[in-house]
Amino acid sequence: MLLAGDIGGTKTLLGLFDPSLPRPKAITTRTYQTNKFSSFLHLLDEFKQDVAWMETTIEAIVFGVAGPVLDQKTKLTNIPWNISGVEISKYYNLERVRLINDLEAIAHSIEVLDQTELFILQAGKKDNSGNAVIIAAGTGLGEVLLHRVNGKLTPIPSEGGHADFAPRTNREKEFVRTFQKRYGRVTIEQVLSGRGLINLYHFTHAKSPCDAIIAQELTPALVSQAGLQANCSACAETLELFVSAYGSETGNLALRGVASSGVFIGGGIAPKILQPLSKSSFMEAFRDKPPMTKLLSQFPVKVILNEKAGLVGAAVFANVLW
Repeated sequence: MLLAGDIGGTKTLLGLFDPSLPRPKAITTRTYQTNKFSSFLHLLDEFKQDVAWMETTIEAIVFGVAGPVLDQKTKLTNIPWNISGVEISKYYNLERVRLINDLEAIAHSIEVLDQTELFILQAGKKDNSGNAVIIAAGTGLGEVLLHRVNGKLTPIPSEGGHADFAPRTNREKEFVRTFQKRYGRVTIEQVLSGRGLINLYHFTHAKSPCDAIIAQELTPALVSQAGLQANCSACAETLELFVSAYGSETGNLALRGVASSGVFIGGGIAPKILQPLSKSSFMEAFRDKPPMTKLLSQFPVKVILNEKAGLVGAAVFANVLW
């Protein structure tokens, strides 16, 4: 049996998998609210009790984590947890334990996802010998490059979401000036993430808050829903700014990776805003990079619909360890 996990700033998915090829078969999975637990080992104890796995032999463990992994150690970016692969290995008396970046985990799922788990934004022309990239906005923003090595896509972990945000339009430049006055440096994640939706909301509602939201706790989900309903012009602009910036950064990443084999959009936000992503502003911003517009028009662009892609990818990698 394989134990896999996708550990995010908002939620954590854990699952037991049968080591089937090419895609391990899920036996049982559980979802937890990450910040309800004092540590990852505390959460694992809860999972043990929930699935009564003591009678199950674990052959390999892989956890995708929302943060940089160095020497099998990580400090999660958006939650105060430190996780050690060595500590987990000792805890379960098992050598086949790996921590990988959460986008790296999603990357391992790409070649086992079926067409029902993907939504096409641009069909493009796939080059089976080329590279791919993944971008994923959720609690934070993750990016990963997948280089084609010996015929196989090999993920290269990245913390590109913490790079500087490059404004493209006059309105984006105005946002950056406003944000810098208050907080200083503007990263891509501070625009393209759940927190980014909140930041953009405050910018577009500088004169007055939205009447539909003012009486409720301000959350990214509430902002995106208000933007989709478009009852408030400022909320609609918030979502439009987000979608346009998302398209532009996705295009930037596609160029960095020369992603002729595919551009994949993961994370929790994209599947919830498919309608605006499908409109022209996202793909226009994606392709608006002369002299590379024609090249970008040839890359397949797809949204990952399976919210458990990171968990699936972790299980795929665990299969390799096993």
